[in-house]
Amino acid sequence: MKINVRRSRRAAAAVALGSVLALTATACGDDGSGTAGDKGNEGSGKGEITFWDNNGGVRTDVWKEIIKDFGKKYPDIKVNYVGVPATSIQSKYDTSISGGGLPDVGGVGAAMLAEVAAQKALEPLDSRIEKSTLNGKLNQGMLDSVRNAGGGDKLYSVPTSANNGTLWYRTDLFKSAGLAEPSSWTNFYKAADKLTDKGDNKFGYTIRGGEGSIAQALDASYGQSGITEFWNGDKTTVNDPKNVAALEKYVKLYKKDTPSADVNNDFTKMVAQWDSGTIGMLSHNLGSYQDHVKALGTGKFRGIPNPTLDDGTRVQVSNPVDGLGLFKASKHKAAAWKFIEFAASHESNSKWNESAGAIPSNIEAAKDSWIQQAEPTKLAAEALNGGKTKIVQLPYYLPDWNNISKSDNEPNFQKVLLGKMSAKDFLNTLAEQLNAAQADWKKNG
Repeated sequence: MKINVRRSRRAAAAVALGSVLALTATACGDDGSGTAGDKGNEGSGKGEITFWDNNGGVRTDVWKEIIKDFGKKYPDIKVNYVGVPATSIQSKYDTSISGGGLPDVGGVGAAMLAEVAAQKALEPLDSRIEKSTLNGKLNQGMLDSVRNAGGGDKLYSVPTSANNGTLWYRTDLFKSAGLAEPSSWTNFYKAADKLTDKGDNKFGYTIRGGEGSIAQALDASYGQSGITEFWNGDKTTVNDPKNVAALEKYVKLYKKDTPSADVNNDFTKMVAQWDSGTIGMLSHNLGSYQDHVKALGTGKFRGIPNPTLDDGTRVQVSNPVDGLGLFKASKHKAAAWKFIEFAASHESNSKWNESAGAIPSNIEAAKDSWIQQAEPTKLAAEALNGGKTKIVQLPYYLPDWNNISKSDNEPNFQKVLLGKMSAKDFLNTLAEQLNAAQADWKKNG
């Protein structure tokens, strides 16, 4: 299966056509700012703006709190909140870029940033940050990550949070079984096997086989192989023999030490399944912390960084930095920027990240006391800054990255779990697509 690496340029052409069509329409939609071809304007700094939350439902409550706080400071600006599920935000942006109805502000994580930016839909934000209260207040590493994801020259999103791969495990089950903490891959596999009792419907682990499976599979591959670079020259390392062997070992857990239903698990199903109390370990990011607290309390589980190699070295793939983008077509850019600035300020950024259990982008928020009290977030921050953690930077800058890592390969990973495709063929297919996308980006990016 070969990917058409010119998809992003076809999307750009579609944007241009959509812009022409939009000019002939009597209205382009009152719920947003128009098409990507519309240059928009600053507006009066007052009025109504539309905000699309890129993880609607999961973070709706905290965003509504922040919007309420914003309204107290800026009573002349009304924010219309639209919660869009994470699984459909990319397609909603793509449709609106060509057809109209873009918001003024939208959540744009690093994994999708390149594709949206390539379609000329986002306003560069460098000069706005330099003149704002956010100047010097945002984590430089997150700024660099977002800048690189957008192509490396301009900043198209204000970072709001960073996440981290986390291994959640049931401390009560481990204690009863006399197992050591699964801080190494050796201990992880030992625990997965020992905690499984299929006759009693108990399993050592739950694997992600549905939507969002590729990043977790790559985390397991690189984490065990110890390979620390995604590229070797212009060729990806995803199908290096060490990664193939690592993935083969990992997928053998399916149905042996995991439920068979895992083949269709997205993160919501996986988290709910683990919270039911019959599974020993779960790989997910920091965002599910509050769900675990509600289901299990604080005394029955821990969230630790991804397992290490036996020598203590930890290798993990980069997690996309989340952020807020200002859409170029907005007719209310001044008011929209005030909302972005407010959302990324100390108090709001701290409130949002405490709710999500994520790492704040605002350096003042990152010093707040709740981080010391939320052990998984504290450990994740320490791991990211620790000398023994090596981060494999995923190529978010590729406009086709999101399609390659989702629609093009998630079905293939399910085939691997079901024994219909080998881990080697899966990684070779993924590598072929990535190499082609990288070559196209270098030639035409």
